[in-house]
Amino acid sequence: MSIKNILVIPMKLSIIMPVYNEKNTIEEIIRRVSAVKRIEKELIIVDDFSTDGTRELLRKYQNNCSIAIVFHDQNLGKGMAIRTGLEKVTGDLVIIQDADLEYDPNDYLKLVRPIIEDGAFVVYGSRSLSHKNKMSYLRYFIGGQVVTWWTNLLYGCRLTDEPTCYKLFQADLLKSLRLSCKRFEFCPEVTAKIRKRGIEILEVPISYNPRKIKEGKKIRWKDGLQAIWTLLKYRFTN
Repeated sequence: MSIKNILVIPMKLSIIMPVYNEKNTIEEIIRRVSAVKRIEKELIIVDDFSTDGTRELLRKYQNNCSIAIVFHDQNLGKGMAIRTGLEKVTGDLVIIQDADLEYDPNDYLKLVRPIIEDGAFVVYGSRSLSHKNKMSYLRYFIGGQVVTWWTNLLYGCRLTDEPTCYKLFQADLLKSLRLSCKRFEFCPEVTAKIRKRGIEILEVPISYNPRKIKEGKKIRWKDGLQAIWTLLKYRFTN
């Protein structure tokens, strides 16, 4: 059945949002996520020991029945925050949502479409497939392309944007992967483990509005090296 003919998507979407020092964007991204229609949602926010006032803002949402908030007692990294959030998931589908405003929650339905219509297990939102998107810093763009090329070489796939934040999974599959990531290596670890199971990763174009380092962009060049190492490691180990 075409998703266009469905008034309400018959699946529940769990949105895991790892957060660290995002006081300038956290309330707006919560508003944007909450505004998405046609699908039942739960938002799981994991604050990774923010120190800029983000935690105080989040406490205002603790009585919202559609939002679960977990506070880490120390900074453990994005990967650990995602793993914490995964323990709270009750939905049929899971997507990762950064707490900045680079990605548009209105793209959720684009990502859900291949699961409803084609029975896909995993869908990635590709920034590269939309020519309308602005490019981030050149070094970030090149780094992302290198990681994507390395992924395709090692795992026999044809991805265009492996490091994308928007990764949508059937929940049972993601829970079964037994993740060990702590920082930004969540992306290469989950990609590697899915491909080693022989599962196809579909891609759909999404919108992207990159922010600048002075606005809080956190990923650095060493995280790209970590991604390459992680892809290589899981190619030959479990």
